[in-house]
Amino acid sequence: MTNQFTAIIERDGEWFIAYCPELPGANGQGRTKEECLESLGEAIILILEDRRQDVLPGLPDDAIQEIITVG
Repeated sequence: MTNQFTAIIERDGEWFIAYCPELPGANGQGRTKEECLESLGEAIILILEDRRQDVLPGLPDDAIQEIITVG
């Protein structure tokens, strides 16, 4: 999947913490900014996959499913 998200990064002592305002619940942390962003990226992927799995079983049998790339 290709898309861009906003990462808000803050310093908390020796740690970096980040969140994505577009996806509530997507948070990351790390000892370096790079680790923090990698952690946040993994959280974003997990949330999107989880949401997709939540909605698919409830679709009507005649629903058309397509992939759309945004950006």
